[in-house]
Amino acid sequence: MRRPARPGVTPGVDVTPRLAGYLGAARDRLAAGPEGGFPEIQAWRRAFTRMGCPPTRYRCAAESLLRRLRRDGHLPRLASARGPRQRALHPVRVPVAVLDLARIDGDLTVRPADGTESYLGLGGESEHPRPAR
Repeated sequence: MRRPARPGVTPGVDVTPRLAGYLGAARDRLAAGPEGGFPEIQAWRRAFTRMGCPPTRYRCAAESLLRRLRRDGHLPRLASARGPRQRALHPVRVPVAVLDLARIDGDLTVRPADGTESYLGLGGESEHPRPAR
């Protein structure tokens, strides 16, 4: 079942001007060195290694998107509601997820953590995020 779009989110919105700055920042950072050298990406690679996943075979979403941006110089247009959010995350290298809404019970909200959340970590244990500052 497809969920209705939020009010104000329309397919025709032009996000190009807003995204230009974000993509410019990501390109500047990539010009200084490859994404594999970014401390944030190195942290993901260490985590993947600890899980037994070869980190250059199984790349985190942030690294994959940054590699694509470096290789192609641009990113393809994604679905209007998701594309701007994913592209805006490039300069800060935040992992991006694609979710199957048919497997999610209840509402899904993306926001900074307040510290009360609980989730199942990659190692199978319950974890709690630090509150966002």
